Amino acid sequence: MAVYNYDVVVLGAGPAGEGAAVNAAKLGRRVAMVEERNMVGGNCVHLGTIPSKALRYSVKQIIQFNTNPMFRVISEPRDFSFPDVLKSAEAVINLQVRSRHSYYARNRIDLFYGKGSFADANTIELVNADGAVDRLVTREVIIATGSRPYRPADIDFNHPRIYDSDTILKLNHTPRTLIIYGAGVIGCEYASIFCGLGVKVDLIHNRDRLLSFLDDEISDALSYHLRANMALIRNNEEYEKVEGLQDGGVVLHLKSGKKIKADAFLWCNGRTGNTDGLGLENVGLQANSRGQLTVDEHYRTEVPNIYAAGDVIGWPSLASAAFDQGRSAAGNIVENDSWRFVDDVPTGIYTIPEISSLGKTERELTAERVPYEVGQAFFKNTARAQISGEPVGMLKILFHRETLQVLGIHCFGDQASEIVHIGQAIMNQKGEANTIKYFVNTTFNYPTMAEAYRVAALDGLGRLF
Repeated sequence: MAVYNYDVVVLGAGPAGEGAAVNAAKLGRRVAMVEERNMVGGNCVHLGTIPSKALRYSVKQIIQFNTNPMFRVISEPRDFSFPDVLKSAEAVINLQVRSRHSYYARNRIDLFYGKGSFADANTIELVNADGAVDRLVTREVIIATGSRPYRPADIDFNHPRIYDSDTILKLNHTPRTLIIYGAGVIGCEYASIFCGLGVKVDLIHNRDRLLSFLDDEISDALSYHLRANMALIRNNEEYEKVEGLQDGGVVLHLKSGKKIKADAFLWCNGRTGNTDGLGLENVGLQANSRGQLTVDEHYRTEVPNIYAAGDVIGWPSLASAAFDQGRSAAGNIVENDSWRFVDDVPTGIYTIPEISSLGKTERELTAERVPYEVGQAFFKNTARAQISGEPVGMLKILFHRETLQVLGIHCFGDQASEIVHIGQAIMNQKGEANTIKYFVNTTFNYPTMAEAYRVAALDGLGRLF
């Protein structure tokens, strides 16, 4: 058994682990990274964010090809298989792995591939792929092992047509019909992707509206466009059982008495933190029922030298936030100014069209009795959207009627996740710099999508009296 000594050991090479390891190394600590998979990148690169977004981009190109009259000169509309479209994601995954591997090499971070678990609070026992056992002795540990799809025990995920959001990436055919159970972010994203491939989708939701944390107008727009693309949204429904048929089909039995049959079934209802097998009992830590760890504002667990970041701690379960949480956990270890509590995270939802928002919704401001006003810009009226053939969408700015402070940015449409960051930058300013007047008093390039801020600001100011 080999024994190695480090200042910091990070468990998990996803965004949170990468952010933690690189920051700790840059701050002068000797760092080891332990990754169970034989490649870096974590679920973000291999199973979640990167594959699904690369897949979405390819489907969006297919939609443009099949709907743009200009392409009719070249070819008639064509069908594309899911496996063929998925190949585009594989190239991106390989590029991401190569880039991320270089980050560890450049910062002299030692990589260990295998299953790591706590022998005690300062010792990680590492079981390699060949069964050999090593020990990493360390001052601090950062747990960044991520999450996986939650799997109810009463659903047979071994059936060849029953998938979760990880195994769907191994789908080797294009179903004609698909049931998606769970209309959260992941469920809505996959509904958009399959609808774009011409699949008839039943989207089952156990609440009364999609993505209820969004501004109501944005949520309604998403529902409209999913329905317009052959998705049947069934709200306020819960499953009773999922029946995998011998002929390969699947029947979903709902508690309301409905039965729905489809060629395939995709479970997208919740995730579980990857904390089982970490030996938490050896250090006095206990995960909750969803495998998540509790941390304080410094990302420290109940054990002083053990930190946690990313999906393994729950909200907001976004790669962008996970990276910053990991950096902050490492910054806390060194006790310098390279840390913060990550709470200003813009929502990024990669449906077709995509959604992004930050700050308060109209519903929240109304409940809080805040005197606000609304400024809107519809993409169909902007030159850049007309040029790009992406007229669907809008930008909404919510601002205080008296102080003109920007209170919320909500965007639906092409490049929404990029557009929101302009509003985010202004919202983070202090005093008079954070007002809707910035967008009126700043010259934006023309034609751009960014000029939607000027249009929305003028619209909002015009409503004041």
